[in-house]
Amino acid sequence: HSDFARTLTPNSGAGTDHAWAGNYVVAGGGIKGGKIFNSFPKSLLPGAEQDAGRGRLIPKFPFENFMLPIAQWMGLEESQFQQVFPNVGNFNSSSFIDKANLFN
Repeated sequence: HSDFARTLTPNSGAGTDHAWAGNYVVAGGGIKGGKIFNSFPKSLLPGAEQDAGRGRLIPKFPFENFMLPIAQWMGLEESQFQQVFPNVGNFNSSSFIDKANLFN
């Protein structure tokens, strides 16, 4: 009953609803491939650490986690982070993947 960013449990219509957590794949010639960044949830069972109820997982890492290095690769300067990603200031910088770890 699950795919990307969907609830893990079915709704009353036997489908799934939108959720928060998701998986992202970054591919291309300049990517340092074969890596998994961050971590998987310890459990997907109801009541687990990241469970918000009804199979909705709260992400451990922000969306900006992988978007910042991609934006930097595209030419975004650090001084522009807050303007482009307004939530970036809500997270510890250790939450973000370093551009050097993602790109060749």
